[in-house]
Amino acid sequence: MGKRAGSADLPLHGGRVPAWLGQRMTRLGTIITEAIVLEYGRDEFLRRLAHPFWFQSFGAVMGMDWHSSGITTSVIGALKRGLAPLSGELGIHVCGGRGKHSRATPGELLAVGERVGLDGADLARSSRLVAKVDSAALQDGFDLYLHGFIVADDGQWVVVQQGMNDARRQARRYHWHSQGLESFVDAPHAAIEGHGQGTIVNLADRRAAASRDRQLDLLATIGPDGITRHFAEARERPAPPEPAQAVLPHLILPDHHDVRAEDVVARRLHGALAAAADCGPRDFAELLLVPGIGARTVEALALVAEVVHGAPCRFSDPARFSLAHGGKDRHPFPVPTKVYDHTIGVMKSAVCKAKLGQQEELAAIRRLDDQARRLEATATGPSVEANIAGERARSHGFGGRSVFGWEPPAETARPTRRQDVP
Repeated sequence: MGKRAGSADLPLHGGRVPAWLGQRMTRLGTIITEAIVLEYGRDEFLRRLAHPFWFQSFGAVMGMDWHSSGITTSVIGALKRGLAPLSGELGIHVCGGRGKHSRATPGELLAVGERVGLDGADLARSSRLVAKVDSAALQDGFDLYLHGFIVADDGQWVVVQQGMNDARRQARRYHWHSQGLESFVDAPHAAIEGHGQGTIVNLADRRAAASRDRQLDLLATIGPDGITRHFAEARERPAPPEPAQAVLPHLILPDHHDVRAEDVVARRLHGALAAAADCGPRDFAELLLVPGIGARTVEALALVAEVVHGAPCRFSDPARFSLAHGGKDRHPFPVPTKVYDHTIGVMKSAVCKAKLGQQEELAAIRRLDDQARRLEATATGPSVEANIAGERARSHGFGGRSVFGWEPPAETARPTRRQDVP
C-alpha cells in the first residue's frame, strides 16, 4: 500500500459513547480482530485498518453511528482497551488516541519497543513524522486531534489519525501503512478520508517533489526575508488558472443520521439475509437450540462474517453494516443488546475453539459469508425501509437501547428524534 487511495465526507459530531455500548464494542472489536488474525494473519488485519471503507464498516457493525467522525475515536479506543491484554498473544499493540492520549504516543511506543525488542525511538520518530506531514505538509484545512498508532511485533504499523474543521462541521481521517512505505514525503498515505475542500496544498505528494526542492533552494539563497518579499509581490499579480486536481475514489458520508435506501447496496443486504435463513438451520443447528439465539442473531452474524472475510470492494456502503446491531443514536434502530450479546457469545465460542484446533464454528461463520455472496444475484427480500421498520417494531423484545434509554414496547414507543452525538 503506502499511497493515497481516496477521500470521504465525515460529519463532525460531539458527545461520548455510553459505557453500556463502549464495553460491547470492546468485546466485539477484540473478537473480530482475533478472528481475522486466526484466519488471515496479523499483516492482513493491519491492511484492513489502513482501508478507510473497511474501517468505517467495522465501526458501524459495532453499533456506532454509521457515518460519524466519532467512529474513529470509538474504534481506536475499543481496540486499545480490548487488545492490551492480548498483546503478548497477538503481537499487536495500540498506542495513542484522542487529545492527551495522542501526545502520549511516543512514550507508549518506546515502552512497546522495550518489551518486544523493537526500536522504540524509530517508531516514535515515525509517529511524529506522520503527524507532522498531515498537519504541516498537507494543508487541507483540518486540525489534527486524534492519532492512533498500531504496531505489530515485527515492526509493521498502521496509523489512523483524524483532523477537524469546526467551521464546516466536518472531519477528515488519514490512514498510513508502513508496508511499501519508502518515503514520508512522497505520496505516503494509504488513504485519506474526508470532504474535499477545493485546492489542497499537499507537499507530501510525489508531484510536489520539485516544489519541495525549490523551497529548500530559496531558503538557502535568499533567506526567510527574501521569501516574504517575493510572496508579497506575487500576491499583487493576477492568479493563474487553478490546475485540475487528481480525481480520487471517495466515500460520501451524508449528514443525515437515518439510514436510507440509497445508503445501502440492497442486493448485498438481501444476500446476507438469505444466507442467514439458508445456512442458519444447517450450520448453527446446535447453537440455535440455546435459548435466545435465533434467526435474528444469525442475520447479525452474516454481517459480522463479511467484516471478517469480505474483500475491499464489499465495503462501499458502511451503512449496511449498521443493520447488524443498530446505532446508539437510534439510527437505523436502537441497539438490540440481546442480539449483540448473543453475537459476541457466538464469535467468542468460535474463536476460543479455533485456538484449540476445533475449527467447525469458525468455518460455519466463513460459510455464512460465502453463501451470502453466492445468493446476491438471486435473493430478494424486504426493502431497506421495511427492514428498519420491522427492527424498530421488535426493538423492545430485542433489548433495544440508545442514548435516549431503553426502548419501550411498540405501542408506547417514543417518536424518533435527531441527536448529534458520536
